[in-house]
Amino acid sequence: MIGILGAGAFGTALAVALTANGPVTLWGRRIDWQGENPRLPGVAMPDAVTVTQDLDAALACDTILLALPAQALGAFLDEQGPRLAGKALVSTAKGIDLHHLTGPSALIAQAAPDAVVAVLTGPSFAADIARGLPTALTLACADGAAAQVLQDRLSTPVLRLYRTTDVAGAELGGALKNVIAIAAGTVIGAGLGDSARAAIITRGFAEMTRLAIHLGARPETLTGLSGLGDLTLTCTSAGSRNFRFGCAIGSGSAWDSATTVEGAATARALALMAARDGLDLPIAAMVARLAEGRVSVEKAMDHLLSRPLKEE
Repeated sequence: MIGILGAGAFGTALAVALTANGPVTLWGRRIDWQGENPRLPGVAMPDAVTVTQDLDAALACDTILLALPAQALGAFLDEQGPRLAGKALVSTAKGIDLHHLTGPSALIAQAAPDAVVAVLTGPSFAADIARGLPTALTLACADGAAAQVLQDRLSTPVLRLYRTTDVAGAELGGALKNVIAIAAGTVIGAGLGDSARAAIITRGFAEMTRLAIHLGARPETLTGLSGLGDLTLTCTSAGSRNFRFGCAIGSGSAWDSATTVEGAATARALALMAARDGLDLPIAAMVARLAEGRVSVEKAMDHLLSRPLKEE
C-alpha cells in the first residue's frame, strides 16, 4: 500500500493519480476539507484515497512518498525518522535544506539509514497530474533493483516514470531550476522581454550544470526530464509558483507570504554553498538578494549585464 505524507497540492495530486494502482493513504497535519482539496479545485477525491490526520495510518504503508516542503522535511525527519525504518521512501521535495545545505535524499538517508531512498522529480504541475493528463517524471534511486520495483509501483497509464541511479543529478535539477524560474519570472515581470528570458534560461542551465557536476552529478542527467525538462516548464508557465513569484518581484507587485516558494530558500542555500566552496553562481546569488529585497531589479540586471564578456 502507498502512503503519502503531505496533503498539499502535489501530494494530493499524486494520491489521486496513484489510485490507478490501488488504495492510497494521504496524511496531513491539518486537513480542514472534505471531498475536495481547495488547493486543487475541481478535483474530486476518489474513494480509494483515505485522507487522514492519523500519522500511524500512513506509516503503516511499506512505500511512503514524502511530499513535504523542502524546508519542513528536516524537522519532520528529526521527529519521525526512526519510524521510517525499513520503508521505501520517495522524496518529492524540490529544494536544498538551508540548515544542512543538502538535498532531501541525504536528510532521509541520515534519518532512516536502512530505508530505500528515492527521488521523484521532473516537469509536472499538480493540477495536470490530478486531472490525469500525460506526465513524464524521473525516478532516481541508487539501488537499481529497488528503482525497478518502485517504477512499476508508481507508474500509471498516464504517469510515466523513467528511472536513473543518479540521485544527485535528478534531485539537484529539480531544486536548481526553481531558482532560475524566479530569475526568468523577474525578467518577464520587469518587461525585459522573451529574448532576455531565453538568455536567463540558457545561462541558468549552464549554472545548474556546473554546480551539479561539482556536487557529483552526471551531466547527462541535467539534460533530461529532471533538469532541462523541469527548467523549461517552470520558466515558461504561470502555473509555476516560482515563476509567478519572480514576476511579482519584477513588476513590484505584492506576494502572499503564505505561499511556499521553494526557489527563494534554495537560492539562499546556494549563496551559502557558493561562499563555502568558492563557486561562481551569479544568477543564484542575485535571486537570493532579490528574494530578500536586498537589491533592486534594475541594479540586479545591471550587475549581470556588466559581467565580463567571455566564450560560451
